[in-house]
Amino acid sequence: MSVENKVIVITGASSGIGEASAKLLASHGAKVVLGARRESRLQELVRAIAAQGGQAAYRVTDVTNPADLTALVDLAKTKFGGIDVIFNNAGIMPTSPISALKTDEWNAMIEINLKGVLNGVAAVMPEFTKQKHGQIITTSSVAGLKSFAGSGVYGATKFAVRNLMEVIRMESAQEQTNIRTTSLYPAAINTELLHTITDAGSKQGMNKLYESVGITPDAVARVVDFAVAQPADVNVNEFTIYPTKQG
Repeated sequence: MSVENKVIVITGASSGIGEASAKLLASHGAKVVLGARRESRLQELVRAIAAQGGQAAYRVTDVTNPADLTALVDLAKTKFGGIDVIFNNAGIMPTSPISALKTDEWNAMIEINLKGVLNGVAAVMPEFTKQKHGQIITTSSVAGLKSFAGSGVYGATKFAVRNLMEVIRMESAQEQTNIRTTSLYPAAINTELLHTITDAGSKQGMNKLYESVGITPDAVARVVDFAVAQPADVNVNEFTIYPTKQG
């Protein structure tokens, strides 16, 4: 079981879980293709991976633009000769009570957390179907498993992603295209997600929780590495990642 020579596209790669996963996968011999909106962060990450002997490429990517995802997949094919995995990791978490009516934030979550994943799926599906193998890994959330006050719309996008990944797995088995899916349900992982919260009450509560129990994104990166390393006939399709201290 190894990730060596796997070509892996990662969105939301400029920080947090995406950055940690890129570094770990590249250190184990994977060829990583990185997408995010912040070019300077992507450039810095590619340099860091290269300095450790890894292979990486990047393209500035907005997951709400389908053409950007298609171009990112094309970069993987041009630079490294194909694609084995897409890790749909980009996401935002501006949690707030529904009564606060932060409708612009609702729409942004739907565009990034749900449509962004769909755009990633659409970008790889023709290639995966043609080659009859591939893996789609997606970051959902514990809010995609159970409901939390203050996370109504965020949780709705993450529940939707959970359903989407399971249906892709089922349809792939029926169509015999051998596409594996893996859904990740992180709990309190210390990333930049908290920076997207504008509601004062929600921000205070989340900051308190994460300060008391939060763990590093490396915890999720190790799970991603494990999932990719499984043999082609094994689909490990769901992982919940809690800090040990989180109740």
